[in-house]
Amino acid sequence: MRALRWYGKQDVRVETVPDPTILHPRDAILKVTSCAICGSDLHLYNGFIPTMKKGDILGHEFMGVVVEVGPEVKNLAAGDRVVVPFNIACGQCFFCKNQMFSLCDNTNPNAHLAEAAFGYSPSGLFGYSHLFGGYAGGQAEYVRVPFADVGGFKVPEGLSDEQALFLGDIFPTGFMAAEHASIAPGDTVAVWGCGPVGLFTIKCAYMLGAKQVVGIDRVPERLEKARVDCGATIINYEHTDVLEALKELTQGRGPDGCIDAVGMEAHGFGPEAWYDRVKQAVRLQTDRPTALREVIKACRKGGAVSIPGVYGGWVDKYPIGAAFNKGLTFKMGQTHTHRYMSALCDRIVNGEIDPSFVITHRMALDDAPRGYDIFAHKADNCIKCVLTP
Repeated sequence: MRALRWYGKQDVRVETVPDPTILHPRDAILKVTSCAICGSDLHLYNGFIPTMKKGDILGHEFMGVVVEVGPEVKNLAAGDRVVVPFNIACGQCFFCKNQMFSLCDNTNPNAHLAEAAFGYSPSGLFGYSHLFGGYAGGQAEYVRVPFADVGGFKVPEGLSDEQALFLGDIFPTGFMAAEHASIAPGDTVAVWGCGPVGLFTIKCAYMLGAKQVVGIDRVPERLEKARVDCGATIINYEHTDVLEALKELTQGRGPDGCIDAVGMEAHGFGPEAWYDRVKQAVRLQTDRPTALREVIKACRKGGAVSIPGVYGGWVDKYPIGAAFNKGLTFKMGQTHTHRYMSALCDRIVNGEIDPSFVITHRMALDDAPRGYDIFAHKADNCIKCVLTP
């Protein structure tokens, strides 16, 4: 089969590799019909996630048709059309039983690596380094799906791939991010980052009752999509003082909820941003917390900070004093994708949202290296790229 493989910083290649096979009774083999390049994939592409190995198959946002199932998979059969969560969950451990699927105890075979880095191991992830299990990803013609009886979500008839695909990652991620912001009817919510996750977060904040959602970015086409397609009030941080603008929009009080949908590769300008870039470049910190610092400063007293943006390690000059003295509540983490898929699918079926609104580019799998390049460099007005094997 053909698959996209990682060979180093900004070096990905589509090559022929062996087809996957059933390795465990709860496995399924999926013929991939659509997959996408995620913003989280860029952390791999840009070399910021450790434990990658040359030849690793990338991709954690995918869907397709079941071609084979293991003997213990009773709820799926060959021919079923499914979308698969990016995180892998056993369905039986303490965390899965409490619907904290991204914290599954049993799906990371390299748990000792994650425990050394984080204290405890989260779940395994598709196509996302050996720190998270070393699983082959879904930017390929076929993929092995472990614990398919838990992770294979059947797509209702009538939904296209483009409508269903993002149930495996960015739609639930945006919803959980908004949920973590503890939104009450009438709230003002600010979202840093108007990439795909940020756009879904804006949409979901309105679903949960926000009166006003502010989208903050520097890329004109992302800001315009946030304004036109999501109804956000927009701020271009290169032209406007964000903190002052948010105070003006909230009568001096600050947003009720602030959401960092940027993560470890945040951009900025001025001495603080250059400081972060230099420290990250020489590995004195792993992540650039430019957006996170601003989120903490901007949030109103007693407000909620939600962090769906990916962070991998350590950050410097974290304003814990501001967070403490303002009494902020923090919620964050990899999305418990399985928890949300059915309810969000119902919203698609009922016509409340068409997730395909984020797609700007469609390519064949063999064009994936070009897709990564334009997405990473925000070229050609690229916001979301979908690949067809």
